[in-house]
Amino acid sequence: MALDVSVCDELLSTTRAVRKRLDLSRDVPREVINECLELAVQAPTGSNSQGWRWIVVQDAEKRRALADLYKRDAEPYLRSAEEQSQDGTQTSRVFSSALYLMEHLHEVPVHVIPCLQGRPREGTPVTALGGFYASIYPAVWSFQLALRSRGLGSCLTTLHLNHEKEAAELLGIPDDVIQVALLPVAYTLGTDFKPAARPPVANITHWDTW
Repeated sequence: MALDVSVCDELLSTTRAVRKRLDLSRDVPREVINECLELAVQAPTGSNSQGWRWIVVQDAEKRRALADLYKRDAEPYLRSAEEQSQDGTQTSRVFSSALYLMEHLHEVPVHVIPCLQGRPREGTPVTALGGFYASIYPAVWSFQLALRSRGLGSCLTTLHLNHEKEAAELLGIPDDVIQVALLPVAYTLGTDFKPAARPPVANITHWDTW
């Protein structure tokens, strides 16, 4: 089957990290999340390990507790970063939207926490660590693309991971399962997302030698 290149390119170039445009008032059906996860687990994994695990949190009290864990580290970091970047640039807008998400994370209707079965030991070689985490992030991106194609948005956050043990206790996650991110998921307010400003590829690409 020939793919429509223009549609694929549109999906890839306009799947943004969505924060301020998450619709906090609209429920997300469980079947939609399941559809996106079915697509996500088609992603490749190291050694065909298929170690992805997913925690989908809809319970309001648990979402609020996760948001509180997130805020502990997010607030000092994001407020400091925003103060240093109030110049109207793309970066300053990102920090502004990140602060918005921090304040409203508990209101986002679904939190999805991608996890991996297993836990790297202290001192694990870089090669092994790279392969371990490479077994989940392709699936995470596929999940986000699937959301975008259905009118939903998300963004990948990691600030709650400093309190991973508390999150694990809250959600009953076993000790041999590691959390790698938290994705707030909701329908988006409008779907008119555009490509972001990026440096010319020619400026950051080296052929055959640096």
